[in-house]
Amino acid sequence: MTPPTTPLRGGSVTWACTSGFSPVFIFPFTPGEYYGVANLHEFQTLMYRPLYWYGSGGQPTVDYERSLAEPPQWSEDGLTATITVKPYKWSNGETVNADNVMLWMHLLEAEKDSFGGYTPGFFPDNLAGYEKVAEDKVSFTFDRAYSHNWVLMNQFSTITPLPRAWDRTGDDRPADATHDPAQASAVYAYLRACNDERKGWDTSPVWSVVNGPWKLSSYTIDGVSGEAVLVPNESYSGTDKPYLDEFRLVPTASDTEQYEMLRRGLDALDGVQIGFLPFDEVTEPAEDPQLGGPNPLGEHYELVPQLTYKIHYFPINFNNPTVAGKIFKQLYFRQALQSCLDSRGAIRDVYKGYGYPTTGPIPALPDSPLLSPAAHGDPYPFDVDAARRFLTENGWDTSSTPGTCVREGTGPGEAGEGIPAGTPLRFSMRYAKGHETLTEVMRKFAADAARAGIEIVLTEVEASVLVLEDTTCTPGPDSPCLWEFSDWNGGWGYGPGFYPTGEALYSTGSSVNFGSYSDPKADELIARTVVSDDLEDLYAYQDYIAQQVPVIWMPNFPFRLLEVAKNLQGVAPINPFGLINPEDWHYVGEVR
Repeated sequence: MTPPTTPLRGGSVTWACTSGFSPVFIFPFTPGEYYGVANLHEFQTLMYRPLYWYGSGGQPTVDYERSLAEPPQWSEDGLTATITVKPYKWSNGETVNADNVMLWMHLLEAEKDSFGGYTPGFFPDNLAGYEKVAEDKVSFTFDRAYSHNWVLMNQFSTITPLPRAWDRTGDDRPADATHDPAQASAVYAYLRACNDERKGWDTSPVWSVVNGPWKLSSYTIDGVSGEAVLVPNESYSGTDKPYLDEFRLVPTASDTEQYEMLRRGLDALDGVQIGFLPFDEVTEPAEDPQLGGPNPLGEHYELVPQLTYKIHYFPINFNNPTVAGKIFKQLYFRQALQSCLDSRGAIRDVYKGYGYPTTGPIPALPDSPLLSPAAHGDPYPFDVDAARRFLTENGWDTSSTPGTCVREGTGPGEAGEGIPAGTPLRFSMRYAKGHETLTEVMRKFAADAARAGIEIVLTEVEASVLVLEDTTCTPGPDSPCLWEFSDWNGGWGYGPGFYPTGEALYSTGSSVNFGSYSDPKADELIARTVVSDDLEDLYAYQDYIAQQVPVIWMPNFPFRLLEVAKNLQGVAPINPFGLINPEDWHYVGEVR
Protein backbone atom coordinates (compact mmCIF):
# COMPACT_ATOMS: atom_id res chain seq x y z
CA MET A 1 0.00 0.00 0.00
CA THR A 2 1.32 3.44 -0.91
CA PRO A 3 1.76 5.59 2.22
CA PRO A 4 -0.46 8.70 2.39
CA THR A 5 1.11 11.98 1.27
CA THR A 6 -1.74 14.52 1.45
CA PRO A 7 -0.87 17.24 4.01
CA LEU A 8 -3.40 17.35 6.82
CA ARG A 9 -4.25 20.44 8.83
CA GLY A 10 -4.24 20.43 12.61
CA GLY A 11 -2.44 18.53 15.30
CA SER A 12 0.33 19.30 17.74
CA VAL A 13 4.09 18.76 17.57
CA THR A 14 6.23 18.52 20.68
CA TRP A 15 9.90 19.37 20.15
CA ALA A 16 12.32 18.16 22.82
CA CYS A 17 14.95 20.87 23.26
CA THR A 18 18.65 20.12 23.39
CA SER A 19 19.61 19.06 26.89
CA GLY A 20 20.19 22.12 29.06
CA PHE A 21 19.03 24.58 26.40
CA SER A 22 15.46 25.82 26.16
CA PRO A 23 14.03 29.28 25.33
CA VAL A 24 14.99 31.76 28.07
CA PHE A 25 15.21 35.05 26.10
CA ILE A 26 12.39 36.42 23.94
CA PHE A 27 13.56 39.94 23.02
CA PRO A 28 15.22 39.72 19.56
CA PHE A 29 17.84 42.25 20.69
CA THR A 30 19.72 39.42 22.37
CA PRO A 31 22.98 39.82 24.35
CA GLY A 32 25.99 37.60 23.76
CA GLU A 33 25.43 35.30 26.73
CA TYR A 34 21.98 34.34 25.36
CA TYR A 35 22.91 34.50 21.67
CA GLY A 36 22.34 30.88 20.72
CA VAL A 37 20.20 28.53 18.69
CA ALA A 38 17.63 27.75 21.39
CA ASN A 39 16.69 31.41 21.82
CA LEU A 40 17.20 32.76 18.31
CA HIS A 41 16.62 30.11 15.66
CA GLU A 42 14.16 27.84 17.45
CA PHE A 43 12.09 30.46 19.26
CA GLN A 44 12.38 34.18 18.48
CA THR A 45 12.41 33.94 14.68
CA LEU A 46 9.17 31.94 14.72
CA MET A 47 7.41 35.02 16.09
CA TYR A 48 9.59 37.99 15.09
CA ARG A 49 10.93 37.62 11.57
CA PRO A 50 14.39 39.00 10.76
CA LEU A 51 14.69 41.30 7.76
CA TYR A 52 16.04 38.43 5.63
CA TRP A 53 15.48 34.69 5.92
CA TYR A 54 18.55 32.54 5.32
CA GLY A 55 18.48 28.99 4.00
CA SER A 56 16.30 27.75 1.15
CA GLY A 57 15.65 24.16 0.18
CA GLY A 58 18.60 22.98 2.26
CA GLN A 59 20.98 25.39 0.49
CA PRO A 60 22.92 28.26 2.12
CA THR A 61 21.14 31.00 0.17
CA VAL A 62 18.68 33.79 0.98
CA ASP A 63 15.03 32.80 0.83
CA TYR A 64 13.51 35.99 -0.50
CA GLU A 65 10.01 34.54 -0.48
CA ARG A 66 10.13 34.17 3.31
CA SER A 67 12.05 37.43 3.80
CA LEU A 68 10.47 40.68 4.97
CA ALA A 69 12.46 42.65 2.40
CA GLU A 70 13.32 42.61 -1.29
CA PRO A 71 16.95 42.11 -2.41
CA PRO A 72 19.13 45.17 -1.64
CA GLN A 73 19.60 47.61 -4.51
CA TRP A 74 23.13 49.04 -4.67
CA SER A 75 24.28 52.42 -5.94
CA GLU A 76 26.78 52.56 -8.80
CA ASP A 77 29.65 53.42 -6.44
CA GLY A 78 28.88 50.33 -4.34
CA LEU A 79 28.50 52.34 -1.12
CA THR A 80 24.74 52.61 -0.65
CA ALA A 81 22.20 49.81 -0.39
CA THR A 82 18.50 50.60 -0.47
CA ILE A 83 16.15 48.03 1.04
CA THR A 84 12.43 47.84 0.29
CA VAL A 85 10.34 46.36 3.11
CA LYS A 86 7.39 44.19 2.11
CA PRO A 87 3.97 45.24 3.51
CA TYR A 88 3.62 42.41 5.99
CA LYS A 89 1.28 42.97 8.92
CA TRP A 90 1.94 42.87 12.63
CA SER A 91 -0.66 41.00 14.62
CA ASN A 92 -2.02 44.31 16.02
CA GLY A 93 -2.75 45.57 12.51
CA GLU A 94 0.35 47.76 12.06
CA THR A 95 2.21 47.45 8.75
CA VAL A 96 5.83 46.28 8.74
CA ASN A 97 7.67 49.28 7.28
CA ALA A 98 10.78 51.43 7.20
CA ASP A 99 10.02 52.86 10.65
CA ASN A 100 10.34 49.38 12.14
CA VAL A 101 13.83 49.07 10.69
CA MET A 102 14.75 52.54 11.95
CA LEU A 103 13.62 51.64 15.48
CA TRP A 104 15.92 48.61 15.42
CA MET A 105 18.82 50.69 14.10
CA HIS A 106 18.40 53.37 16.75
CA LEU A 107 18.44 50.73 19.49
CA LEU A 108 21.47 49.12 17.87
CA GLU A 109 23.41 52.38 17.78
CA ALA A 110 22.51 53.23 21.36
CA GLU A 111 22.99 49.79 22.91
CA LYS A 112 25.29 47.94 20.53
CA ASP A 113 27.45 46.58 23.35
CA SER A 114 24.36 44.78 24.66
CA PHE A 115 23.74 42.97 21.35
CA GLY A 116 25.33 39.57 20.73
CA GLY A 117 25.52 40.17 16.97
CA TYR A 118 27.68 43.28 17.34
CA THR A 119 31.39 43.30 16.53
CA PRO A 120 33.32 46.55 17.16
CA GLY A 121 34.27 48.24 13.88
CA PHE A 122 31.55 46.49 11.92
CA PHE A 123 27.79 47.05 11.64
CA PRO A 124 26.67 49.72 12.54
CA ASP A 125 30.14 51.26 13.08
CA ASN A 126 30.97 50.87 9.38
CA LEU A 127 28.01 52.97 8.27
CA ALA A 128 28.48 56.53 7.07
CA GLY A 129 24.74 56.97 7.53
CA TYR A 130 21.30 55.43 7.14
CA GLU A 131 17.87 56.95 6.65
CA LYS A 132 14.25 56.30 5.85
CA VAL A 133 13.76 57.34 2.22
CA ALA A 134 10.13 56.22 1.84
CA GLU A 135 7.48 54.54 3.97
CA ASP A 136 8.80 51.19 2.78
CA LYS A 137 12.46 52.01 2.07
CA VAL A 138 15.63 52.45 4.12
CA SER A 139 19.03 53.29 2.69
CA PHE A 140 22.36 52.31 4.25
CA THR A 141 25.55 54.09 3.17
CA PHE A 142 28.79 52.38 4.16
CA ASP A 143 32.11 54.04 4.95
CA ARG A 144 33.78 52.18 2.09
CA ALA A 145 32.99 49.55 -0.50
CA TYR A 146 32.48 46.13 1.05
CA SER A 147 31.73 42.74 -0.43
CA HIS A 148 28.01 42.93 -1.25
CA ASN A 149 27.62 39.25 -0.44
CA TRP A 150 29.22 39.78 2.96
CA VAL A 151 26.95 42.76 3.70
CA LEU A 152 23.85 40.76 2.80
CA MET A 153 24.83 37.62 4.69
CA ASN A 154 26.68 38.99 7.72
CA GLN A 155 25.52 42.58 8.22
CA PHE A 156 21.88 42.84 7.19
CA SER A 157 21.32 39.49 8.91
CA THR A 158 21.56 41.33 12.25
CA ILE A 159 18.41 43.43 11.61
CA THR A 160 15.03 42.48 13.05
CA PRO A 161 12.30 45.09 12.44
CA LEU A 162 10.54 46.10 15.68
CA PRO A 163 6.88 47.18 15.85
CA ARG A 164 5.80 50.69 16.73
CA ALA A 165 3.93 49.14 19.67
CA TRP A 166 7.29 48.39 21.31
CA ASP A 167 8.43 52.02 21.10
CA ARG A 168 7.74 52.93 24.72
CA THR A 169 9.51 53.43 28.04
CA GLY A 170 6.74 52.00 30.23
CA ASP A 171 3.45 50.15 30.02
CA ASP A 172 1.60 53.45 29.68
CA ARG A 173 4.46 55.62 28.39
CA PRO A 174 4.72 55.71 24.58
CA ALA A 175 8.04 57.00 23.24
CA ASP A 176 9.44 57.92 19.83
CA ALA A 177 12.81 56.23 19.49
CA THR A 178 11.66 55.44 15.95
CA HIS A 179 12.45 59.06 15.01
CA ASP A 180 14.54 60.26 17.97
CA PRO A 181 17.67 58.18 18.65
CA ALA A 182 18.12 59.94 22.00
CA GLN A 183 15.16 57.95 23.36
CA ALA A 184 16.52 54.58 22.28
CA SER A 185 18.34 53.64 25.50
CA ALA A 186 15.22 54.22 27.60
CA VAL A 187 13.14 52.11 25.20
CA TYR A 188 15.78 49.37 25.30
CA ALA A 189 15.75 49.40 29.12
CA TYR A 190 11.96 48.95 29.17
CA LEU A 191 12.01 46.09 26.64
CA ARG A 192 14.85 44.36 28.44
CA ALA A 193 12.91 44.61 31.70
CA CYS A 194 9.86 43.07 29.97
CA ASN A 195 12.12 40.27 28.73
CA ASP A 196 13.53 39.60 32.18
CA GLU A 197 10.02 39.26 33.62
CA ARG A 198 9.79 35.77 32.14
CA LYS A 199 6.69 34.71 34.08
CA GLY A 200 4.67 37.29 32.17
CA TRP A 201 5.78 36.56 28.62
CA ASP A 202 2.58 34.82 27.57
CA THR A 203 0.33 37.65 28.81
CA SER A 204 2.61 40.55 27.84
CA PRO A 205 1.12 43.22 25.54
CA VAL A 206 4.67 43.63 24.17
CA TRP A 207 5.55 40.08 23.16
CA SER A 208 2.04 39.39 21.83
CA VAL A 209 2.70 41.71 18.86
CA VAL A 210 4.27 39.41 16.24
CA ASN A 211 4.76 39.32 12.47
CA GLY A 212 5.90 35.71 12.09
CA PRO A 213 3.74 32.63 11.56
CA TRP A 214 3.62 31.86 15.29
CA LYS A 215 2.70 33.58 18.55
CA LEU A 216 3.32 32.58 22.16
CA SER A 217 0.34 30.94 23.83
CA SER A 218 1.89 29.88 27.15
CA TYR A 219 5.27 29.88 28.85
CA THR A 220 6.13 27.93 31.99
CA ILE A 221 9.33 28.33 34.00
CA ASP A 222 10.94 25.34 35.68
CA GLY A 223 14.10 26.53 37.41
CA VAL A 224 16.24 28.11 34.70
CA SER A 225 14.46 26.21 31.92
CA GLY A 226 11.31 27.25 30.11
CA GLU A 227 8.57 25.37 28.28
CA ALA A 228 6.95 27.34 25.45
CA VAL A 229 3.74 26.62 23.55
CA LEU A 230 3.24 28.46 20.27
CA VAL A 231 0.08 28.64 18.17
CA PRO A 232 -0.50 30.04 14.66
CA ASN A 233 -0.57 33.82 14.19
CA GLU A 234 -3.88 34.25 12.40
CA SER A 235 -2.70 37.64 11.04
CA TYR A 236 0.45 36.26 9.41
CA SER A 237 0.99 37.77 5.94
CA GLY A 238 3.16 35.04 4.45
CA THR A 239 1.93 32.29 2.18
CA ASP A 240 3.60 29.65 4.38
CA LYS A 241 0.84 29.59 7.01
CA PRO A 242 1.08 26.84 9.64
CA TYR A 243 -0.65 23.50 9.14
CA LEU A 244 -0.33 22.64 12.84
CA ASP A 245 -2.55 23.85 15.67
CA GLU A 246 0.29 23.94 18.17
CA PHE A 247 4.07 23.73 18.50
CA ARG A 248 5.50 22.88 21.91
CA LEU A 249 9.11 23.36 23.01
CA VAL A 250 9.85 21.26 26.09
CA PRO A 251 13.11 21.32 28.06
CA THR A 252 15.14 18.21 28.83
CA ALA A 253 17.73 17.86 31.56
CA SER A 254 19.99 15.27 29.95
CA ASP A 255 20.55 13.17 26.86
CA THR A 256 19.37 10.16 28.87
CA GLU A 257 16.04 11.82 29.67
CA GLN A 258 15.63 12.80 26.01
CA TYR A 259 16.27 9.25 24.85
CA GLU A 260 13.80 7.78 27.35
CA MET A 261 11.09 10.17 26.11
CA LEU A 262 11.67 8.91 22.57
CA ARG A 263 11.92 5.27 23.60
CA ARG A 264 8.55 5.39 25.36
CA GLY A 265 6.98 6.21 22.01
CA LEU A 266 4.69 8.76 20.47
CA ASP A 267 1.64 7.80 22.51
CA ALA A 268 3.28 8.16 25.92
CA LEU A 269 2.12 10.94 28.23
CA ASP A 270 5.34 12.83 27.54
CA GLY A 271 5.65 11.60 23.95
CA VAL A 272 7.52 13.81 21.50
CA GLN A 273 7.26 14.04 17.73
CA ILE A 274 10.78 15.48 17.31
CA GLY A 275 13.73 14.79 19.58
CA PHE A 276 17.29 13.71 19.04
CA LEU A 277 19.20 10.47 19.35
CA PRO A 278 22.19 10.80 21.71
CA PHE A 279 25.39 9.57 20.10
CA ASP A 280 25.98 7.08 22.90
CA GLU A 281 22.68 5.41 21.93
CA VAL A 282 23.76 4.85 18.31
CA THR A 283 23.84 1.10 17.84
CA GLU A 284 25.62 0.88 14.49
CA PRO A 285 28.12 3.36 13.02
CA ALA A 286 27.35 5.63 10.11
CA GLU A 287 29.47 5.58 6.99
CA ASP A 288 28.40 9.12 6.08
CA PRO A 289 27.46 11.69 8.78
CA GLN A 290 25.28 13.51 6.26
CA LEU A 291 23.07 10.45 5.64
CA GLY A 292 23.14 8.62 8.94
CA GLY A 293 23.12 4.95 9.73
CA PRO A 294 20.69 2.38 11.16
CA ASN A 295 18.10 3.86 13.52
CA PRO A 296 17.49 2.09 16.86
CA LEU A 297 14.17 3.99 17.14
CA GLY A 298 13.14 3.19 13.58
CA GLU A 299 9.76 1.71 14.54
CA HIS A 300 8.26 5.15 15.13
CA TYR A 301 10.83 7.67 13.93
CA GLU A 302 12.89 8.67 10.90
CA LEU A 303 16.52 9.55 11.63
CA VAL A 304 17.42 12.93 10.09
CA PRO A 305 20.99 14.19 10.75
CA GLN A 306 20.80 17.94 11.36
CA LEU A 307 24.02 18.87 9.61
CA THR A 308 24.49 22.62 9.92
CA TYR A 309 27.23 24.96 8.78
CA LYS A 310 29.19 25.13 12.02
CA ILE A 311 32.45 24.51 13.79
CA HIS A 312 33.01 22.91 17.19
CA TYR A 313 35.52 24.21 19.70
CA PHE A 314 35.94 25.24 23.31
CA PRO A 315 37.27 28.67 24.28
CA ILE A 316 40.18 29.42 26.60
CA ASN A 317 40.13 32.61 28.65
CA PHE A 318 42.93 34.89 27.43
CA ASN A 319 41.69 37.57 29.86
CA ASN A 320 42.14 35.41 32.96
CA PRO A 321 44.11 37.77 35.27
CA THR A 322 46.18 35.03 36.93
CA VAL A 323 49.32 33.40 35.55
CA ALA A 324 46.98 31.03 33.66
CA GLY A 325 46.05 33.88 31.32
CA LYS A 326 49.76 34.50 30.66
CA ILE A 327 50.22 30.84 29.75
CA PHE A 328 47.22 30.86 27.41
CA LYS A 329 48.80 33.71 25.43
CA GLN A 330 51.75 31.47 24.53
CA LEU A 331 51.24 29.84 21.14
CA TYR A 332 53.37 26.81 22.06
CA PHE A 333 51.01 26.03 24.94
CA ARG A 334 47.92 26.17 22.74
CA GLN A 335 49.70 23.97 20.20
CA ALA A 336 50.48 21.47 22.97
CA LEU A 337 46.91 21.52 24.25
CA GLN A 338 45.46 20.97 20.77
CA SER A 339 47.86 18.07 20.20
CA CYS A 340 46.37 16.33 23.27
CA LEU A 341 42.88 16.14 21.74
CA ASP A 342 42.19 12.86 19.95
CA SER A 343 39.54 14.09 17.51
CA ARG A 344 39.69 11.15 15.14
CA GLY A 345 39.50 8.68 18.01
CA ALA A 346 36.41 10.46 19.34
CA ILE A 347 34.81 10.43 15.88
CA ARG A 348 35.38 6.68 15.65
CA ASP A 349 34.66 5.57 19.23
CA VAL A 350 32.34 8.20 20.72
CA TYR A 351 30.41 9.67 17.78
CA LYS A 352 30.10 6.30 15.99
CA GLY A 353 31.17 7.60 12.61
CA TYR A 354 28.87 10.61 12.66
CA GLY A 355 31.72 13.03 13.29
CA TYR A 356 34.22 14.90 11.17
CA PRO A 357 37.25 17.01 12.16
CA THR A 358 37.31 20.72 12.89
CA THR A 359 40.68 21.92 11.63
CA GLY A 360 40.09 25.67 11.59
CA PRO A 361 37.46 28.41 11.54
CA ILE A 362 35.49 27.18 8.49
CA PRO A 363 33.46 23.95 8.55
CA ALA A 364 34.62 20.93 6.60
CA LEU A 365 30.98 19.98 5.86
CA PRO A 366 28.88 20.74 3.95
CA ASP A 367 31.68 20.96 1.41
CA SER A 368 32.22 24.46 0.07
CA PRO A 369 34.73 26.35 -2.11
CA LEU A 370 35.15 28.68 0.88
CA LEU A 371 37.22 26.00 2.64
CA SER A 372 40.95 26.55 2.24
CA PRO A 373 42.87 23.70 0.53
CA ALA A 374 45.14 23.61 3.59
CA ALA A 375 42.13 22.92 5.85
CA HIS A 376 41.79 19.41 4.46
CA GLY A 377 44.79 18.54 6.62
CA ASP A 378 45.17 18.81 10.40
CA PRO A 379 47.73 21.39 11.62
CA TYR A 380 48.03 19.75 15.05
CA PRO A 381 47.04 16.07 14.88
CA PHE A 382 46.73 14.06 18.06
CA ASP A 383 50.27 13.41 19.29
CA VAL A 384 51.09 13.40 23.01
CA ASP A 385 54.82 13.25 22.33
CA ALA A 386 54.58 16.34 20.14
CA ALA A 387 52.60 18.09 22.89
CA ARG A 388 55.32 17.30 25.41
CA ARG A 389 58.00 18.64 23.03
CA PHE A 390 56.12 21.94 22.59
CA LEU A 391 56.34 22.35 26.36
CA THR A 392 59.86 21.08 27.10
CA GLU A 393 61.33 23.18 24.30
CA ASN A 394 59.79 26.26 25.90
CA GLY A 395 60.91 26.05 29.50
CA TRP A 396 58.79 23.34 31.12
CA ASP A 397 59.73 20.15 32.96
CA THR A 398 57.09 17.53 32.07
CA SER A 399 58.72 14.56 33.80
CA SER A 400 55.74 14.57 36.17
CA THR A 401 52.20 15.95 36.08
CA PRO A 402 51.56 18.77 36.49
CA GLY A 403 54.67 19.96 34.70
CA THR A 404 56.47 22.99 36.13
CA CYS A 405 58.18 26.02 34.67
CA VAL A 406 61.96 25.68 34.94
CA ARG A 407 63.06 28.48 32.59
CA GLU A 408 61.24 31.76 33.10
CA GLY A 409 61.79 34.68 30.75
CA THR A 410 60.91 35.84 27.25
CA GLY A 411 63.88 34.57 25.29
CA PRO A 412 64.17 31.49 23.07
CA GLY A 413 63.38 28.31 24.99
CA GLU A 414 61.83 30.24 27.89
CA ALA A 415 58.24 30.07 29.14
CA GLY A 416 57.15 33.61 28.29
CA GLU A 417 56.19 36.90 29.86
CA GLY A 418 54.72 36.80 33.35
CA ILE A 419 55.28 33.08 33.97
CA PRO A 420 57.57 32.61 37.01
CA ALA A 421 59.70 29.55 37.68
CA GLY A 422 57.83 26.89 39.62
CA THR A 423 54.45 27.61 37.99
CA PRO A 424 52.49 24.34 37.59
CA LEU A 425 50.61 23.32 34.44
CA ARG A 426 47.34 22.87 36.31
CA PHE A 427 44.03 24.17 34.90
CA SER A 428 40.28 23.85 35.38
CA MET A 429 37.89 22.70 32.67
CA ARG A 430 34.15 23.25 33.12
CA TYR A 431 31.90 21.44 30.69
CA ALA A 432 28.18 21.02 30.05
CA LYS A 433 26.37 18.54 32.25
CA GLY A 434 24.06 15.89 30.84
CA HIS A 435 25.96 14.80 27.71
CA GLU A 436 27.54 11.35 28.08
CA THR A 437 29.48 11.73 24.85
CA LEU A 438 31.02 15.04 25.95
CA THR A 439 31.92 13.54 29.32
CA GLU A 440 33.68 10.68 27.56
CA VAL A 441 35.62 13.05 25.28
CA MET A 442 36.58 15.31 28.21
CA ARG A 443 37.87 12.43 30.35
CA LYS A 444 39.98 11.09 27.50
CA PHE A 445 41.29 14.60 26.76
CA ALA A 446 42.26 15.16 30.42
CA ALA A 447 43.99 11.77 30.56
CA ASP A 448 45.97 12.43 27.37
CA ALA A 449 46.89 15.94 28.52
CA ALA A 450 48.19 14.46 31.79
CA ARG A 451 50.52 12.23 29.77
CA ALA A 452 52.00 15.42 28.29
CA GLY A 453 52.38 17.10 31.70
CA ILE A 454 49.17 19.18 31.71
CA GLU A 455 46.78 18.57 34.60
CA ILE A 456 43.14 19.40 33.80
CA VAL A 457 40.61 19.32 36.62
CA LEU A 458 37.16 18.53 35.20
CA THR A 459 33.86 19.88 36.56
CA GLU A 460 30.37 19.34 35.15
CA VAL A 461 28.13 22.43 35.14
CA GLU A 462 24.56 23.00 33.96
CA ALA A 463 24.82 24.23 30.36
CA SER A 464 22.55 27.23 30.92
CA VAL A 465 24.77 28.33 33.83
CA LEU A 466 27.98 27.64 31.94
CA VAL A 467 27.20 29.93 29.01
CA LEU A 468 26.28 32.78 31.36
CA GLU A 469 29.33 32.53 33.59
CA ASP A 470 32.13 31.47 31.24
CA THR A 471 31.87 34.19 28.63
CA THR A 472 33.55 37.32 27.33
CA CYS A 473 34.84 39.27 30.34
CA THR A 474 37.28 41.94 31.48
CA PRO A 475 38.77 41.53 34.98
CA GLY A 476 37.44 44.05 37.50
CA PRO A 477 35.67 44.41 40.84
CA ASP A 478 32.41 43.08 39.41
CA SER A 479 34.00 40.56 37.04
CA PRO A 480 36.74 38.30 38.42
CA CYS A 481 37.00 36.65 34.96
CA LEU A 482 38.68 33.59 36.47
CA TRP A 483 37.32 30.81 34.27
CA GLU A 484 39.98 28.94 32.28
CA PHE A 485 38.62 26.30 29.84
CA SER A 486 34.90 25.94 29.14
CA ASP A 487 33.05 23.56 26.82
CA TRP A 488 29.28 23.88 26.30
CA ASN A 489 29.31 20.98 23.79
CA GLY A 490 29.06 23.29 20.82
CA GLY A 491 30.91 26.02 19.03
CA TRP A 492 29.59 28.40 16.42
CA GLY A 493 27.02 28.01 13.70
CA TYR A 494 27.38 30.35 10.74
CA GLY A 495 23.84 31.48 10.68
CA PRO A 496 21.67 33.17 9.84
CA GLY A 497 24.38 34.75 7.67
CA PHE A 498 26.74 32.50 5.75
CA TYR A 499 29.97 34.19 4.77
CA PRO A 500 32.41 32.89 7.42
CA THR A 501 34.75 35.87 7.70
CA GLY A 502 35.42 35.63 11.43
CA GLU A 503 34.79 39.18 12.61
CA ALA A 504 32.37 37.95 15.28
CA LEU A 505 34.51 35.09 16.56
CA TYR A 506 38.10 36.32 16.49
CA SER A 507 38.10 40.10 16.11
CA THR A 508 39.39 42.02 19.10
CA GLY A 509 36.49 43.08 21.32
CA SER A 510 33.68 41.05 19.75
CA SER A 511 31.00 40.09 22.26
CA VAL A 512 30.94 36.46 21.06
CA ASN A 513 34.72 36.17 21.00
CA PHE A 514 34.14 34.30 24.25
CA GLY A 515 37.79 33.78 25.14
CA SER A 516 38.75 37.41 24.34
CA TYR A 517 41.40 36.36 21.81
CA SER A 518 43.21 39.36 20.34
CA ASP A 519 45.83 39.42 17.62
CA PRO A 520 46.65 42.38 15.33
CA LYS A 521 47.49 40.17 12.36
CA ALA A 522 44.22 38.24 12.75
CA ASP A 523 42.32 41.55 12.86
CA GLU A 524 44.10 42.67 9.69
CA LEU A 525 43.34 39.44 7.82
CA ILE A 526 39.69 39.53 8.91
CA ALA A 527 39.40 43.12 7.75
CA ARG A 528 40.54 42.08 4.27
CA THR A 529 37.91 39.36 3.96
CA VAL A 530 34.99 41.74 4.45
CA VAL A 531 35.96 44.03 1.57
CA SER A 532 37.02 41.34 -0.87
CA ASP A 533 35.32 38.49 -2.67
CA ASP A 534 38.74 37.00 -3.50
CA LEU A 535 38.89 33.52 -1.98
CA GLU A 536 42.63 33.86 -1.46
CA ASP A 537 41.95 36.48 1.21
CA LEU A 538 39.52 34.13 2.93
CA TYR A 539 42.07 31.31 2.72
CA ALA A 540 44.83 33.48 4.23
CA TYR A 541 42.60 34.36 7.18
CA GLN A 542 41.50 30.81 7.93
CA ASP A 543 44.97 29.31 7.53
CA TYR A 544 46.40 31.81 10.01
CA ILE A 545 43.62 31.26 12.54
CA ALA A 546 43.98 27.48 12.26
CA GLN A 547 47.69 27.74 13.05
CA GLN A 548 47.15 30.20 15.92
CA VAL A 549 44.70 27.99 17.83
CA PRO A 550 42.63 30.82 19.40
CA VAL A 551 40.27 28.09 20.61
CA ILE A 552 40.72 24.35 20.92
CA TRP A 553 39.23 22.66 17.85
CA MET A 554 36.86 19.86 18.81
CA PRO A 555 35.48 17.00 16.71
CA ASN A 556 32.47 18.19 14.74
CA PHE A 557 29.25 16.26 14.26
CA PRO A 558 25.70 16.89 13.12
CA PHE A 559 24.13 19.42 15.44
CA ARG A 560 21.63 16.72 16.37
CA LEU A 561 20.51 13.36 15.09
CA LEU A 562 16.87 14.34 14.84
CA GLU A 563 14.25 11.67 15.41
CA VAL A 564 11.12 12.72 13.51
CA ALA A 565 7.75 10.96 13.81
CA LYS A 566 7.21 8.93 10.66
CA ASN A 567 3.90 10.55 9.79
CA LEU A 568 5.27 14.09 10.22
CA GLN A 569 6.51 15.62 6.98
CA GLY A 570 8.24 18.87 6.01
CA VAL A 571 11.14 18.81 8.49
CA ALA A 572 13.67 17.98 5.76
CA PRO A 573 15.58 19.35 3.98
CA ILE A 574 17.51 20.69 6.95
CA ASN A 575 18.28 24.41 7.02
CA PRO A 576 22.11 24.68 7.04
CA PHE A 577 21.94 27.68 9.40
CA GLY A 578 19.97 25.91 12.12
CA LEU A 579 16.71 27.78 11.53
CA ILE A 580 13.47 25.82 11.66
CA ASN A 581 10.13 26.29 9.90
CA PRO A 582 7.45 24.38 11.86
CA GLU A 583 4.87 26.21 9.74
CA ASP A 584 5.88 23.80 6.95
CA TRP A 585 5.45 20.69 9.07
CA HIS A 586 2.32 18.63 8.61
CA TYR A 587 0.94 15.21 9.31
CA VAL A 588 0.00 12.66 6.70
CA GLY A 589 -2.29 9.73 7.37
CA GLU A 590 -3.17 10.62 10.95
CA VAL A 591 -3.16 13.87 12.92
CA ARG A 592 -1.76 13.53 16.44
